[in-house]
Amino acid sequence: MAEQVYQTREAITRTPGGAVRETVTASNDPVRSYVTSARIVDWITSAVLAVLAIRVVLSLLGANQNNAFASFIYGLTYPFVAPFFGLFGYNMHYGVARLELETLVAMLVYGIVGYGIARLIAVSSGRMQE
Repeated sequence: MAEQVYQTREAITRTPGGAVRETVTASNDPVRSYVTSARIVDWITSAVLAVLAIRVVLSLLGANQNNAFASFIYGLTYPFVAPFFGLFGYNMHYGVARLELETLVAMLVYGIVGYGIARLIAVSSGRMQE
């Protein structure tokens, strides 16, 4: 087991009524695995939400699915959005400008689930991550 090194920094402030001492202590305690796990979950959630946001913009602008970038984004995000198709009674048409409410709902659901998993990891470790 590695030895922990503690560093202490003291700051002394003098006032007319006397001296006030503040002590700030920091350590080089290694990052715990729960923090790393929670960060990985946050990163994955953020990546999924970012790609879904790109899909919303492309759909809103009526991007042509024959374009390589639009086709890549639609193909990449399809598994994430597919469970929500039919939620609002709309048949999927690419290349038609529309606001995909299904994708917005998917973003909301995945954001909540990702946040919940990351907090569950932090709570199960006995400490809440700030």
